[in-house]
Amino acid sequence: MKMRAAVLEEFGQPLAVQEVDLAAPKEGEVLVRLKACGVCHTDLYTASGADPSGYKPCVLGHEGAGIVEEIGSSVTSLAPGDHVVTLFSPECGQCIHCRSGKTNICLAIREQQGKGFLPDGSSRLSRAGEPMRHFMGTSTFAEFTVMPEIALAKVDKAAAFDKICLLACGATTGIAAALWKAEVEAGSTVAIFGAGMVGLGAAVGAKLRGAEKIIVVDPSGPRRELAKQFGATEVIPAGDDAVQAILDRTDGFGADYTFEATGRVDVMGQAVEAARMGWGLCTVLGVAGRGETLDIIPRFLITGRKVQGGSFGGAKGRTHVPQLVDMYLAGDLELDGFVSHHLSLDEVNKGFELMEAQDGIRSVIMFD
Repeated sequence: MKMRAAVLEEFGQPLAVQEVDLAAPKEGEVLVRLKACGVCHTDLYTASGADPSGYKPCVLGHEGAGIVEEIGSSVTSLAPGDHVVTLFSPECGQCIHCRSGKTNICLAIREQQGKGFLPDGSSRLSRAGEPMRHFMGTSTFAEFTVMPEIALAKVDKAAAFDKICLLACGATTGIAAALWKAEVEAGSTVAIFGAGMVGLGAAVGAKLRGAEKIIVVDPSGPRRELAKQFGATEVIPAGDDAVQAILDRTDGFGADYTFEATGRVDVMGQAVEAARMGWGLCTVLGVAGRGETLDIIPRFLITGRKVQGGSFGGAKGRTHVPQLVDMYLAGDLELDGFVSHHLSLDEVNKGFELMEAQDGIRSVIMFD
């Protein structure tokens, strides 16, 4: 079938919206008609050429939601008409990682997905007869996508696509990190570095867990004010004094839980240092640049602090994303305020520009 998609032709150049071909789903695969897709920093990170694992040409986009159009053979959990959220982090339920219960990082399709292919090592995308690679197993900057069944979360049809598409990456990463990865305790103190979507999501999750004090650190005044709408009880400017400011607000001990959501290694270091001596837990959510390393003073660890990462916030996509959608529909989870701009597919590059200008939180591409 023919469809329109935003193609990464050259690193550092605007995406090109053009017609490409999409083949029918094969065994274990599903054809999805996209209805909405968030423009995420990870897309920009790859488009810029900074991602060491990036490749081209490919169709970018990974924060999508849509409707199942067709299913391949052996697909049992989805049917045409189902509403789904796309998952760059699949959940097969069968691999050693899924069965362990210790991680959300599924191994079932990881190797081929990282190369830009579907599980059988081939692509459904092509242009003028030449195969094109998929992005993060999703490629949602397009009118349609073909994805593995295990990388789609079936959700309630009552939920608005432009809101739940955010649960495909950014919103879930922050919310789940507080809810299920760090398991923030009621009455605790939380410090969050970064007030973009991931950081604000962490604030939402911390509030849901009953945190007593939620401190958000960000260089942007408007972002700091916005953080108060998502659960922040205090906000402070980013900078060299941020750790001391957190210590001053926590009787000199530091926060019980810290979350880093900037991708800057210097800020990651601050998040470790700002964690409470004795039991403070730092969860790193940002993606650092190529070749960057995080330096941690051993004394911080010896005196009881712990550090962990949180890909997709530790969420198991097919298990947790439907739960988050249900929470949203019940009015327990704030998503509406995350959507700052609605764009057409032709305006995808404007979404990157708005992101770099820190204009709003998330731009969402809407499809007819």
